[in-house]
Amino acid sequence: MLIRHAPALHGGRLCGRTDVPADLSDVALAPLRALLAGVAHRVASPALRCVQTAGALWTGQDIPIDDRLWEQDFGAQDGLPFDRVPDLGPLSSEALAAHRPPGGESFADMAARVRPALEALASKARAEGPVAVVAHAGTVRAALALALGTVPPALAFEVAPLSLTRLRVYEGGLSVMSTNWRAA
Repeated sequence: MLIRHAPALHGGRLCGRTDVPADLSDVALAPLRALLAGVAHRVASPALRCVQTAGALWTGQDIPIDDRLWEQDFGAQDGLPFDRVPDLGPLSSEALAAHRPPGGESFADMAARVRPALEALASKARAEGPVAVVAHAGTVRAALALALGTVPPALAFEVAPLSLTRLRVYEGGLSVMSTNWRAA
């Protein structure tokens, strides 16, 4: 199970590696908490917004951190106001996945970077039961890419704040059970 962090207090700026807090002031976590109550294995990205979200979901519990789960590095564009991020125009999913901002990483780079962490978590789930991961939209899309066996189509998935994406782990890989589920 992958949960995107709560809304980020990014101030209208692109934040991949920029560490900003989560806005947990007006969120109803009870339905998500209930759904995740039986999950014994939990892990979060080290980003403050993920750590805060995990802390709100599992109050008073230690949540292991995995540095490999960081969001995509947008390089020189990280921290720019959204209206100053260059418009790439219409791109194919392949070209978009391969686009690398100056000093940063492409989505394909990011998917390759987080793949070992996702594979390790899938192995843990296969051996020990469900695992919940609190991370970023990019990390969730990278997990979807792993399930799909190809990177570019994963960029077509919407991943809302506090949404849940469920993958089934089986001996031969992963299958997608649901994406972008949000409590009503």
